[in-house]
Amino acid sequence: MKNKVLDLTMELIRRQSVTPEDEGCLKLIGSRLQACGFRLTAINVNNVRNLLAIKGSDEPCFAFAGHTDVVPPGEIADWTSPPFEPTIRNDRLYGRGAADMKASLAAMVVAVEEFASKYPDNGSKIAFLLTSDEEGIAEDGTIRIVEYIKNETDLKIDYCVVGEPSSKDDLGDTIRIGRRGSLNAELKVNGIEGHVAYPTEAKNPIHHALPALDELANYQWDTGNEYYPPTSLQISNLRAGAGTENVIPGVMECQFNFRFSTEHSAESLKHITQQIFDKHSLDYEIIWRLSGNPFLTTEGKLTESVKVAIRESLGIETELSTGGGTSDGRFIAPLGTELIELGPLNNSIHKVNENIVITEITELKDLYLSILEKMLR
Repeated sequence: MKNKVLDLTMELIRRQSVTPEDEGCLKLIGSRLQACGFRLTAINVNNVRNLLAIKGSDEPCFAFAGHTDVVPPGEIADWTSPPFEPTIRNDRLYGRGAADMKASLAAMVVAVEEFASKYPDNGSKIAFLLTSDEEGIAEDGTIRIVEYIKNETDLKIDYCVVGEPSSKDDLGDTIRIGRRGSLNAELKVNGIEGHVAYPTEAKNPIHHALPALDELANYQWDTGNEYYPPTSLQISNLRAGAGTENVIPGVMECQFNFRFSTEHSAESLKHITQQIFDKHSLDYEIIWRLSGNPFLTTEGKLTESVKVAIRESLGIETELSTGGGTSDGRFIAPLGTELIELGPLNNSIHKVNENIVITEITELKDLYLSILEKMLR
């Protein structure tokens, strides 16, 4: 039998939609949605492609959200098969985006097609929020769709399923009900360049910065709470020097990132960090960039329906989590939406030879269909 969800997944993988490119993915998905009654609105900003699709009029509104862009494949030679040629071997589908998140997109679309066919008189409102700008800095993606919804429509999104790969060991074993915040910093510590033989005539920014960075790295920000692990900091890059061993550098540059819980705000993290640097008398400049605040949605009808659907379809109890990186849920949840993230296993995402078990693709479609039925019938 023809496997519609597998075929659509493969067709999406063939499109080399490295962020922020879409390469026709939204056009393909849009044509499928339009054929079963969705009204399409393109919300394109700069070179980012976004799509808002809506069907039906009855309240409440149930939405699917996701992204068509993928991370770069890296060294093509490291792949066993070409990253943009979907390849099946050992009951798995290989290709960039197979798990993150083109299988989820295909499963959503086919689930809605089957729902529309099975219940042709159902007038429930279903929406899709889709973007090609999630894997990058996400300045012109889902956030622009949300702005359009708030400013140009009276649409209220009551429930939303984001198709991010949430599962850990088995499909459905973990769903995300929130995410940690992400705060980035670019630090520049100024010194005085000089010859290593005359340190009194120079000022080494590395020597001055290391005690402060050590304190920063070992600082206990909080102990987390019922829903979140403790706030963490990771130093990701250090740069200094002219590439020779006999010159004291004049500048040291450093990048670090906070993943923070609701125990902190971006402002409190900035304040403590700058207190530490000031205590060590650093001559520094710092640029902050907030990728997203932490969010947590209240457990309600959607969360309960998803747990029941997973139990009935897959025979397992799911875990509620706020782990992982950031997601576009951070833009949608502030609309007052009950939001969860449910998708395939995340053990191969962003890696060489990204893949998904073929049966998992169909199971995910069936799971999305079951959720639609529980929420909208």
